[in-house]
Amino acid sequence: MPSDKFYVTKEGLQELQNELDTLVHVTRQEVIQELQEARAQGDLSENADYDAARDHQARVEARIRELEALIKNSEIIKEEEKGKGAISVRLGSTVTVRDLSDQSENTYSIVGTIEADPFEGKISNDSPFAKAIMDKKEGDVVTVSNVAEPYEVQILAIH
Repeated sequence: MPSDKFYVTKEGLQELQNELDTLVHVTRQEVIQELQEARAQGDLSENADYDAARDHQARVEARIRELEALIKNSEIIKEEEKGKGAISVRLGSTVTVRDLSDQSENTYSIVGTIEADPFEGKISNDSPFAKAIMDKKEGDVVTVSNVAEPYEVQILAIH
């Protein structure tokens, strides 16, 4: 059963709050203006601009509700849980690993699902990779399973 809490860094929570603030105080007003302009064109039954504005409004309101739920159910990753001086991998840790299949080295941050962005090296704590290395120590060799082709990595450093 998935947890009701969403783990985020302080910075990640601030980004969510900033997005919510922009949607509520700026974008919502822009959508109201779009709707007023579309209504002024007359017959709403065949008004593509009005339909587009209503669709935009629905997407904005849905995102606002989503952000409100995320913020309400978010839990900030505590500094002591992060990797600074940690002896094992935790949520918030930055980890350098070596893929033993090709000897490549990569560094990843373990973050909550909200902040995950693999292209930026931010891996979700719910991913098979993060689950495999969680609570492991420097030097440990870990098999990442629950993927199409399981592979092994060695934890080189916890930052």
